[in-house]
Amino acid sequence: MLAPLLACASVEDYLALQRDVDMARVVERLGDWSAVRLGALGPLVDARASRVLTRKRAAFLLDAVRDSGAYAQVFALFIIHTAYDDELDELLRLLARDKQLGQTLGPMEAVRRELGRRGLKLSDYPERGEVPGDVLRGLGQAAADALNSSPSSDGARYQRMSEQLRQLPPAYQRAQASLERELMREHYAPGRMALGAIDQLTFGVPLGFYHLAVGTAHGLGDLTQGQYEQATRELAPAALLVALYAGGKGARYLAETRGAGARLSLPELRLETLRRVAWQVTERLGVDSLAELSRYIRASREAAVFVGAGGEPAAVALYEARGDVARAQAWLSEARPERAGAPEPRVTPSGAVSGVASLVDEAAGYSTQVVEAKLLQAELEATGPRLPADVTLLHKLRATLSTPPPGVPEGYALWNEYLTYRQRRLSELERGAARAGPLRWEAYEWMRGAFARGLAFERFMVELLRADALLPVTQRQWLQGFNLPRIEVHVGVSKPGVPGIRYADVLIIEKQPPVGQSPRVETFSFKSRYLAPLERDPLREQIRVDARAALDYYGGTLEILRPSLKGRVQVQNVRLVYQGGELLPGNPRELETAVNQVQARLPGVEILFR
Repeated sequence: MLAPLLACASVEDYLALQRDVDMARVVERLGDWSAVRLGALGPLVDARASRVLTRKRAAFLLDAVRDSGAYAQVFALFIIHTAYDDELDELLRLLARDKQLGQTLGPMEAVRRELGRRGLKLSDYPERGEVPGDVLRGLGQAAADALNSSPSSDGARYQRMSEQLRQLPPAYQRAQASLERELMREHYAPGRMALGAIDQLTFGVPLGFYHLAVGTAHGLGDLTQGQYEQATRELAPAALLVALYAGGKGARYLAETRGAGARLSLPELRLETLRRVAWQVTERLGVDSLAELSRYIRASREAAVFVGAGGEPAAVALYEARGDVARAQAWLSEARPERAGAPEPRVTPSGAVSGVASLVDEAAGYSTQVVEAKLLQAELEATGPRLPADVTLLHKLRATLSTPPPGVPEGYALWNEYLTYRQRRLSELERGAARAGPLRWEAYEWMRGAFARGLAFERFMVELLRADALLPVTQRQWLQGFNLPRIEVHVGVSKPGVPGIRYADVLIIEKQPPVGQSPRVETFSFKSRYLAPLERDPLREQIRVDARAALDYYGGTLEILRPSLKGRVQVQNVRLVYQGGELLPGNPRELETAVNQVQARLPGVEILFR
């Protein structure tokens, strides 16, 4: 029964699997130790199942104290580290009601200290008074102790304990081994009390990390000991805890987006996901807030379920609600969903994206002013998630900018550009010159990759148009309506009733118009947009938005601002040209239908693909 749960790749999968079964019955049927292992995987969705788990944990503790002696502290700490504060409170109350608290956890100094760190003191849980049944229970315990003192029973108990210890994460196994050595020395040195080996466990193993270290060999649930150690070393406990619960299906997403040749092994993939999710939550909330959020998750089983099922948005909602799950649910339902847009392929630091300066080419018409204006427009149109337009919060988050996200090396040009961009947006918000918060790093990275790709496509199209202009009119593909076309790139234009200056990608003017007629003028707008994942309605809407913008900005009556062309012109035709190939949807008929519908509504725009 435990195997499918141990094989879950994430807390989200673990919660989803629980909803398909009666978890209270599952936990009831498990042995006490198996139930303890199950509780270490993460929160139980069903409150009834959680109450059964508490009884199983209490029963296991009683047996461990009886059968394992000093080693019971290792198991007790494991239960504490993998239980939520409200579950621990219920466990302590249960032991106190049964008059078992003092004799089980009372002598364990390391356990008392760890409970104190969680705000739980044994003195706050007074045990009930004596009842007649306690005498019988004491006699029964004495009889059991007498039987357990036999060599065969002692060997069986040690073998069972050793098997259970092998199923613990590496830190607990090392503590047990050290404790065994110290107990051996103590055996030959009467009066010594050398149980300090337990102290190394009081750092608090993060909740839910157990299944990453000791899961089955299925899915992403199996981390080797080395990667377990690496994760606990690289990520603070608070960051690791939040990443586990807010990560959702991130590991599978990374697996799908990597090429087969460069694909990481599953444990490495999981570890990379943990690093990335921890950084993303820190980017959004700040370092101090991350520690506070981890306390909210650890305090309540219900809060852990909420974040595990809802991922990063739920984690942010829980933080905003100061740990109140009901308020967090209301906050999340009222919050405007982030516009994810079409997910661009992720840019790697080894790719072609570099600073803005590398995109400037004065001879080709790509001046610094033009590139910066186009980049500003691309940023305004970007649909990826943004940080809130909250000046106080952005000031608080500035500390996050000192370290790039996982996988981004120090000195990476795009990361340095992003630092400047976020600081500039913060200054604009302070002056009231901007309303939208800055893009989050990953969204900015996607936007800049698409921007660089778009400029490359634009240069290609300009060269194509210039070559087309040299052909006889009858052989031309793009400029058949012109006798002697003049091709100008990045022409500054304004339009009556439309505020601001825009740069038309290409402006074509007839140099030899018929006598008595105004020169023919056409404009081109080039788009390198990732349309492949869009289905029918979103695809049509994206094309409609682009066509509407091209018509509004570059169609009708334009005022040309370039000194050599200055004047007012009437544009006869606006062409919107998309980059084709792998950027387009795989269903040509669906794309054709969307284009026809948009052109029927906006006849002034011709939509083409190259």
